[in-house]
Amino acid sequence: MESPRAPARLRVGIISAGRVGTALGEALAAVGHRVESVRAGSPQSAARAADRLPFAKIRDLAGVVADSELIVIAVPDTELADVADDIAGLVTPGTIVAHTAGSYGVEILDPVARSGAIVLATHPAMTFVDSPEDTVRLASACFGVTAADEVGDAIAMALVLELGATPVRIAETSRGLYHAALAHGSNNLNALITDAVTALRAAINGPAGDAADNATVDGGGVGLAEQLLAPLVTASLENVLAQGRSALTGPVARGDVGTVARHLSELSDVHEGIARGYRVLAARAAAQHDADPALRHLLEAQP
Repeated sequence: MESPRAPARLRVGIISAGRVGTALGEALAAVGHRVESVRAGSPQSAARAADRLPFAKIRDLAGVVADSELIVIAVPDTELADVADDIAGLVTPGTIVAHTAGSYGVEILDPVARSGAIVLATHPAMTFVDSPEDTVRLASACFGVTAADEVGDAIAMALVLELGATPVRIAETSRGLYHAALAHGSNNLNALITDAVTALRAAINGPAGDAADNATVDGGGVGLAEQLLAPLVTASLENVLAQGRSALTGPVARGDVGTVARHLSELSDVHEGIARGYRVLAARAAAQHDADPALRHLLEAQP
């Protein structure tokens, strides 16, 4: 017999079967909600839904809305307003409509709210790579939650907690800043690591540019730049999250002008864009640590 404390099981519709929507559909189904239908706007998303949400029917927008007590809108930010307009005349009062866009709160769902729906913004602060692992990671994620009132807030909190994740309230007026901060820390990290791997490959291959097939003692060379960088980056990330900016090590922390100047020169030989990225981030680190004026002048000067 179901515990009286267990949340009511909801009939769920997903718009649409992209990476985020599919992962959330799996997660909601795993805790007992009934994912009845899904909108799949492309052959790729239809195949994804068939593979990972086989219990859900693929339906058009009106069909998904008609099936659902909880509608999860997981479309790109640029499409969210149009979807809200499209379903506004279809939802029935009391339907829960939650979107997953990071940069918007609930105001963008005003057309739906005027139809009597309970509107929520529930953004998973997680990266999605189109794998079942996405669903597993949701349980360790935080969700940026915004609601229109106390009722919506309570529902959003319950849904997120039920997935094993952590809800964090974000004010409507702070959604843009919230999303910018996440993008800066996550998306720009991708650019940083890509540049570092490129430079490391150049160093491993040497001046002649030969592939380093025998770069290690055991003769391995494939993926060596990533292998070399991974433990350092992982430790650095863990340290700064635990200790803040005091965890910084290396030439900027030491005020080593000569080493930083050599870095800029060496990176410029690989790609000027990599050197520019190094200069900007090192200048920011130097400013955060009130570094020696000579180092700051080097980094802030036009190359």
